[in-house]
Parts: sequence; structure tokens; C-alpha cells
Amino acid sequence: MNKKEIRQRVLQNGKSLDLDKFEWDEKANVFSTVEDNLVLDFKNLSDCIFNTGCGCTFDTAWNCTFKTGSDCTFKTGSDCIFNTGSDCIFNTGSDCTFNTGSDCTFNTTWGCTFKTGSYCTFKTGWDCTFDTDVNCVVVRRDIYQVIELEKGKKIKLNGFGVLGFTFIEEKKEVFLSGKEITVTVDGVSYVAVIK
Repeated sequence: MNKKEIRQRVLQNGKSLDLDKFEWDEKANVFSTVEDNLVLDFKNLSDCIFNTGCGCTFDTAWNCTFKTGSDCTFKTGSDCIFNTGSDCIFNTGSDCTFNTGSDCTFNTTWGCTFKTGSYCTFKTGWDCTFDTDVNCVVVRRDIYQVIELEKGKKIKLNGFGVLGFTFIEEKKEVFLSGKEITVTVDGVSYVAVIK
């Protein structure tokens, strides 16, 4: 799709967004703008990347990536990645990754990973991982179970139809070599050089 066709899919205050207010990379399916309060209708397009301001509403297919401000609403397919601010609402398929602020509501299926602030509510299936701040709650949809999450305690829900969860411990390794210190946390390495 070209930029003029994409313009018809993006509304601001009930009107198509001006062409000079956004960029569209047709080859990579990347939509970028600093504009707020948009309604984006991409429900027939997969493999898109969105960079927007706050207060946006997204309707997309699967395998999309979102980097947005706060107060956004997402209705997507599976395999999406969200990096957002606070006060967002997500209604998604499976295998999604969320890195958000506080006061978010998630209605997802299984296999999702959540790293959030406080006061979030999760309605999920099984095999989801949570690393949250205070006052967050999980409601399992495959079985009836409510789990109150604790700050600083990372958990993974048990498989389909199995009550409970397991705690996930961070794996930390420290390696000193000459003038370099390497610290590895959950498979991600950080190197410091000593001068």
C-alpha cells in the first residue's frame, strides 16, 4: 500500500490524517508519527510496525510491533510486541510480549509475557509469564483461578488446565577477565571495562 492508501486507514478527529503528519515505509510496513488520538484500521494487514503518540486505538492483524505513548487501545491478532506507556487496554491473541507502564488491562489468550507497572489486570490463558509492580491480578481463563501477583516475584503460569504457577529465578553470572567484568542476567550480557 502506498501512503495515500494508508492515509484512508488513519483517522484523527474523524478525518483522514494529513499526509505531512506521518511517514509510511511501504517496503517494511512501518507507520510513524508523533500525533496523538488516532484511530488506525489495519485489521487486514500483518507484520506492521507502529510508532505513535498517546491516546491511539489500533485494530490490526497479527505479528505487529507497537511503540506508543499512554492511553492506547489495541485489538490485534497473535505474535505482537507492545512497548507502551500507562493506562492501555489490550485485547489480543496468543504469544504476545508486553512492556508497559501502570493501570493497564490485558485480555489475551495463552503464551504471553508481561512486564508492567502496578494496578494491572490480566485475563489470560496458560503458560504466561509475569513480572509486575504492586496490586496486579491474573484471572486464568482456561480454569477458574485468580492469582494476586507480588512485586519482585516473577512467575510463569502452569500449562493448560493445571492450577498454579512456578516462580522464575533470575539467572545471574559474573565473569572477570583482565580489565573486563561481564554480568549475565537471564541470558543478556552486560560488559564493563575497568580503567
